[in-house]
Formats: sequence, structure tokens, C-alpha cells
Amino acid sequence: MRSRSWPAVLAAALVLAAAAGCGATQSGAAPVPPEVSKADLAKVTLKVGDQKGGAKSLLTAAGLLGDLPYKIEWSTFTSGPPLLEAASANAIDVGRVGNTPPIFAAGANAKIAAVGVAKGPVDDDAILVPADSPLKAGADLRGKTIGVAKGSSAHGQVLYSLRRSGLSTKDVKLSFLQPSEAYAAFNQHQIDAWAVWDPYTAQAQLESHARTLVDGRGVANGYVFDVAGKDALADPGRNTALRDYVTRVAKARLWANTHRAEWAKAWAAETGLKPEVAKAAAERGVELPVPLDDAVTRSEQELADAFSDDKVLPGKVDFAAFVDKRYAGALATTGNP
Repeated sequence: MRSRSWPAVLAAALVLAAAAGCGATQSGAAPVPPEVSKADLAKVTLKVGDQKGGAKSLLTAAGLLGDLPYKIEWSTFTSGPPLLEAASANAIDVGRVGNTPPIFAAGANAKIAAVGVAKGPVDDDAILVPADSPLKAGADLRGKTIGVAKGSSAHGQVLYSLRRSGLSTKDVKLSFLQPSEAYAAFNQHQIDAWAVWDPYTAQAQLESHARTLVDGRGVANGYVFDVAGKDALADPGRNTALRDYVTRVAKARLWANTHRAEWAKAWAAETGLKPEVAKAAAERGVELPVPLDDAVTRSEQELADAFSDDKVLPGKVDFAAFVDKRYAGALATTGNP
């Protein structure tokens, strides 16, 4: 999770964003189906994709799962890209991912749309090296092997960090590994560096004494997205449930910012993380809601263009075509529960 303050100006910005985005005329939006009755909503099962220490543990800790007017079926994914593949295939309805998976999904013309966004710190988006590594700066990565989950937020972090150091992905070897695989490879010195995010960053730092070579400060945008499948958005029952769900997630994020110790305890209990790992990750910060506005779209478009320029993505991606602001009004009303 991530950390930022919640000033009044941001709350005002959410309201303004709602005024601009309540309709379904923006490029990524489809017609909004009518709201269903409470009786029909009770028949809905919302399929939610989750990651380690994600929405389920957060909502549970915040006490926001006890009065659901619909059912939730949870599925756990190792990272964002397979989660969005499932959303596009209608295997799940919604899930939370970092800033890069929606870009790769858009490049594959996936049937998904970003419906909410939060912003967090970027110092946990790190490229880690073993404590005894001779590498001291990003430029030292030339010719080295970096473990990273393809299409994850860490992949974007690698791209930007290499560019800042005067390098490109052609100057390194990327070993595409999911976090659990990469952690094992990192500990066995099968890779020179590992690009990852919390809670894995905190886990590697505390348990393996990993050292941060570079992090996302000054390069990464820190955005995380609630992304829904277009089939779910077109269904009256699931669309009604989704609106409620994304507002609950926003409220839970705000709760976590003022209850970090409680959140860390619940996070550890849900995931099996050591309490000190969850505590370190929670203290580093939580994600807080921001408007899904043009500034977010521009930042994501810049990242998409960077991947295209690096020939990682074929052609250009129009990120705005995968943004749907239908829940802006509901999200603008969220506050500390």
C-alpha cells in the first residue's frame, strides 16, 4: 500500500472531476446500464481479482465487508497482467493493478477499463540488489540480469530507471519472473537485481537484507488502478455492485492512512507475512484516491509511449480509450468512514 496526505484541495478536485466525468461520453466509456433494485443486487456475485495483501485484507481490516448488498467471489493473482487477462476474458469483474498492466492490456486491445485510481509513494517501487552486490548506481546495471514481472508496474519502473541512467532495456537482460520465482532467484544469486513493489520490497529488505539500488522517486507516477471488465460494466447488476465496490475500496484506503498499525496487523494475518514486514510496508505508505482526470491519463500516456519507443509494445496505445469515469460522482463523495 501507499502513503499521501488527504488535503481539502484534493477532496475539492474529486468533486470537480465528478462534474466533468459523470457522463458516459469520454472515449473509454460504454453506455451505463440502469441501476438494479436492492432485491436484484442481492442476487449478484461480484468476481474480484486480488493480489497479495490487496483489497480483501484491506476491506476486512476497515470493517467494510460486513454489510455488502451483494456477494463477492475472490480470486488471487501473482501480479497485474494475469489479473487483467482474466478481467478481459470475463473470468473476473474487477481488480486492482499498478500503473503498467493497463497499458499492456490496452496494447492487446483487452476488454477492460480503468474506473478508479489512487496514488501512493514510489520508494517501494525499487530495483533491489543483494547486500554484497558490487552495483552502486543505476548505470552499473549495464549487462546485468534484472528479474521483473513482465507488464507489471515494476517493468515500468525498470524502463524509466534505465532511461534516467542513460540506458535502455537493450543494455540489460530482463528475466521475466513472477514475484515468488524472482525472490527465489534473487536469494540464489541467479539474477543480479530484482525490480518489485511492496510487500515484496519490504520482505526482501528485512529477510534477505536486500539493498535498494534505485527506486521510483522522480520517475514513477505512483498510480494504481481499479480496472473492470467491459462485460461487467455493461451488465446492470454487476455495474451497480461495481459502483458500490470501488467506493468501499476508496474509503478503505482512507481508513488505512489513519490506522496503519491496525492495517499492518490485518495485512500480516491475511497474507502470512511476518508482522515486521507488513509493518514496514504499511509505514512506507498507503494508496489514496485521486481523480481519474486528464493529468492521470497524460501521465499514463507518457508511460505507454515510452514502452512503444522502446519497442516493448507494438505500435501506439491510446490510454484514454481505456478510461471510464462513470463512478466519478460516487467516488467524489467518499470520506473517512
